[in-house]
Amino acid sequence: QDEVGVPGIVIGVSVDGKEVWSEGLGYADVENRVICKPETVMRIASISKCLTMVAVAKLWEEGKLDLDAPVQKYVPEFPEKEYEGEKVTITTRLLVSHLSGIRHYEKDITKVKEQKEKANKALKLAQDVKKSNRDKELKEKEDKGTEKNDFPKTKSEQDDEAKGQKLKPVKKTKEFEHEEYYLKEKFENVIDSLKVFKNDPLFFKPGSQFLYSTYGFTLLSAVVERASGCKFTDYMLKMFRDLDMLATVLDDNESMIYNRARCYVCNKKGRLINAPYVDNSYKWAGGGLLSSVGDLLKFGNALLYSYQVGQFKHSANKLLPGYLKPDTITMMWTPVPNTEVSWNKDGKYAMGWVVVEKQQEYGFCRQQRHYISHTGGAVGASSVLLILPEELNSEVIYSGLVTLPRGVVVNIICNMQSVSLNSTALMIAKEFDKDKLVYFD
Repeated sequence: QDEVGVPGIVIGVSVDGKEVWSEGLGYADVENRVICKPETVMRIASISKCLTMVAVAKLWEEGKLDLDAPVQKYVPEFPEKEYEGEKVTITTRLLVSHLSGIRHYEKDITKVKEQKEKANKALKLAQDVKKSNRDKELKEKEDKGTEKNDFPKTKSEQDDEAKGQKLKPVKKTKEFEHEEYYLKEKFENVIDSLKVFKNDPLFFKPGSQFLYSTYGFTLLSAVVERASGCKFTDYMLKMFRDLDMLATVLDDNESMIYNRARCYVCNKKGRLINAPYVDNSYKWAGGGLLSSVGDLLKFGNALLYSYQVGQFKHSANKLLPGYLKPDTITMMWTPVPNTEVSWNKDGKYAMGWVVVEKQQEYGFCRQQRHYISHTGGAVGASSVLLILPEELNSEVIYSGLVTLPRGVVVNIICNMQSVSLNSTALMIAKEFDKDKLVYFD
């Protein structure tokens, strides 16, 4: 909060399904001196994608949604697409992993291509420098009578070679300059909101590249609506009731929403000002929901329970089923090829979530823990939800004493945009994981 001057910030942490820390810092409303508290409700931005993904997964489990069918099966209002004169197919599976080719807020395909070309040149330059340094080292070793084969490629070099000319994502330094962040039109339903982008050309052939797209999730909301047979917003609100997330609602300006925080931005002089008025009805699914840290901890724990309960099927304990099946969660949290994540260099995008896999390259050096997360950035708000599962062994599973879920869930939300929270959430999660036995002694 001190580093970036956030007006108000709320954090919640749960350990093994029990909330151990929930606190608000600063102001939910600066002008009226309303302090933040655990019950404060804020924009959760792109964490909305995680909630929408669970709705998709539930419909898929029930046999109501085919992940690999063309989206026109459910939404004929969305026109069939071509790329470079070839007819192409967009599926729900491509939408949830941002592989559809549908644009994000940047409309100009030329600018996107230029950014990718710059990224490609930078990558190639880095590879050339690395190769030059390696050749120099090998030459020096050869001069000393050492063979090249004695020096196998490092893991990072192997990764670079495997990626080839694949483009790395470009950091969006001017993200909130796009005018579509500030739409004020109220859309009566998700089908109407498709008009914002449905007639625009694809930026690439579906499945070939990764391009983070909130509009892809707007189309996804229309798919959910048709597959479920009820309004998308009604389906989501019913799901929130099932998950006991009673403070999670649509970011509707007209509704009376208790404990709702105001949103803030900094002007060009660095002074705090009220965020401009926006209507997020064009992107309910990808960035249009409000919630509290308590609700998002419940959500994280419901998924963590679903993920782990399958490992206890032979346990003496009689456990209730999870909201989703274990295999469904595993599918949802499996990294998808051709994806990258600009805000987390360790992660890959999966299905509506970012996944970091367990890895350690060198002994007594950096260990990369397995965790699942998603960040969010909206007008006047930033957020992160991170799940750090406990690594269960057979002794724990068959002990008959353990309760689920096992792991740490961290949620941070604040009422100012462009605040990076993922690394802070991970640091906090690791601290609670390291000493979590202390909390329950």
